[in-house]
Amino acid sequence: MFLAVVMLASVMLTACSGLAPIPNTSGSSGGDTKTPQVAEPVSLNFWVFEELHSAFYKEALKDWNAKYPEKPVELVMESYPNAEMHNKLLIAIQSGVGAPDIVDINLNYFANFLMGDIQLAELNRVVDPVREYFVESRFDIYSKNGKVYGLPTHVGATVAYYNMEILNKAGVNPDDIVTWDDYIEAGKRVVEATGTPMVAFEVSDQRPFWPMIVQRGSDYLDENGKVILDNDINIDTLKRMHEMMYVHKIAVGMPGGKSWAEEFFPFMNQGGAASIVMPMWYMSRFLAYMPDLEGKIVVRPMPVWEEGDSRSAGMGGTGTAVTMQSKNLDLAIDFLANAKLTKEANIRIWEMLNFDPPRWDVWDAPELQEPDPYFGNEKIFNVMLEMKDEILSPNMHDLSAAAQDVVKESVMFRALHEQSLTPEEALKAGAEELRSQQK
Repeated sequence: MFLAVVMLASVMLTACSGLAPIPNTSGSSGGDTKTPQVAEPVSLNFWVFEELHSAFYKEALKDWNAKYPEKPVELVMESYPNAEMHNKLLIAIQSGVGAPDIVDINLNYFANFLMGDIQLAELNRVVDPVREYFVESRFDIYSKNGKVYGLPTHVGATVAYYNMEILNKAGVNPDDIVTWDDYIEAGKRVVEATGTPMVAFEVSDQRPFWPMIVQRGSDYLDENGKVILDNDINIDTLKRMHEMMYVHKIAVGMPGGKSWAEEFFPFMNQGGAASIVMPMWYMSRFLAYMPDLEGKIVVRPMPVWEEGDSRSAGMGGTGTAVTMQSKNLDLAIDFLANAKLTKEANIRIWEMLNFDPPRWDVWDAPELQEPDPYFGNEKIFNVMLEMKDEILSPNMHDLSAAAQDVVKESVMFRALHEQSLTPEEALKAGAEELRSQQK
């Protein structure tokens, strides 16, 4: 997944752990003990699987208590490892006991909580008034039958990250790369001039394969949850990736097999590839683990396969939900809306988490329009504004987590790494495995 690897330095500064409450900040700091408190704070239990999010919600708490001193809140943050937290939450939901008021749910697991009698609170009353200002597909992935059950943390728009030091040596301008055919031709020039591969692919994870098929209007599952992993678009896409590696020889498998492997960071930091195709949230990985690339990386839209395709796809995500076990349901919903849906909150998402905020009307705010020294001293959100209406999200259904596992653990490795199966054979084998689970 997706958010498990973070900037450790930021975490150590502000993160909360265990059962430590985040204190109410709206009252007196302690000097005048005679000053009465406006209201007794209401305690809300909040589970996260990522420590850095605790720091984000600490700031959201300060904002809430400053705005609404008549209904102050105290957060009790509990942080768990990713899989452990989601298993614990599922048990609490199924048993009807022990669930938190508010919880961050990883996109990979969210569909598990939209089955049967849904025990997450409907959020439409706070979403609908501001919906027009958000990338709609980010609500879609946390919705069922028109009801929204989670608030997004980022867009996760997939982009191409280009190393200009390498491209300049080959005389390649990234602004001339519009299609994947352009990308392949540019890659040949890069390899010829520098001996450096144009791109590194995950071979034990699913990027950039997943965003590549989503931008073409395909996916692992269709809108009704039917398995389409082995459809023509997906087969063609994986074949093209295979050709980039073994025919055109402009691509390599990422060391360690994935973009978050320890082996990959030094490879990329030392100029191991001229580009990678990853979501916007991967900017934080550059900042944390690839310091030598500062000033060399620029961000551009994904190339397209053919005219009419989208230039991006929203990948990964965390949907923050309120459980029906909350004894303060309305307050929890209102607090969450203030923490995730306001303009101020979305600017904070960028400033604290380095994520692309799902509310697009802050993308031209001064805080997001500062030229970024690491990323070519460019205004990176101008790229987002340019493709605002082209950021598709995947279809999320009951088999979504299983489909991702099949692609990561079987399809990509067998087709692109060990080459024990052709791309078509690997996709068909994976699809049959998923269909057997659907019966």
